[in-house]
Amino acid sequence: MEKRAYEIISHLNREIKIKIIDGHFATKHSHVSHCIDMTEVKSSLNASKAAAKIFADGFIGTPVDTIISLERMKMVGAFLADYLTHAGINARQDIAVISPEITNDKMILRDNFLPYVKGKNVLLLTASATTGQTVNSGIEGIAYYGGTPVGAATVFGGEFACSVPVVKLFGTENIPDYVSFSTQDCPLCRKGVKVDAVVNSYGYSKIV
Repeated sequence: MEKRAYEIISHLNREIKIKIIDGHFATKHSHVSHCIDMTEVKSSLNASKAAAKIFADGFIGTPVDTIISLERMKMVGAFLADYLTHAGINARQDIAVISPEITNDKMILRDNFLPYVKGKNVLLLTASATTGQTVNSGIEGIAYYGGTPVGAATVFGGEFACSVPVVKLFGTENIPDYVSFSTQDCPLCRKGVKVDAVVNSYGYSKIV
């Protein structure tokens, strides 16, 4: 399957690349036509810094006390916090970066994390937001714990309604034939096309 992969490079910074594989993939919330491998953005020093800089530029005028990092995006979150504290409204401020538990798509904050969210301006950072469910659930969680959601940042995002500004590095316009379906309404399943792999934030597992 990896032989089918091709690369998309950001026009904003050539250090930022994602790999795309065409096929039939099952995610937590949907079935999709492409697997998007963001391992380099999450794991590479240069790519993480480059991604964080673009996110920071998008929120330079937004007050941020805490960044909630989901889907193994904590290195990007740390660089994002650093960039935000060097310019704009957050200059010379302290910004926390936390990764809460997610259970049944709901954010759970233990008592030790509550002071970083309650009464704070919180930015949500995630790797993928195809249907918007992860982002909107995260925003609901921030509000539930007494925080003020001020924005969301994602490496790849689809088109969805959101109550806060969303900054995306890549979108469906970068993959023109990208489609996402609910598990119940997947036309590939109806045609009997087998699922190539199960995909989550850690990567993909091929179905043999």
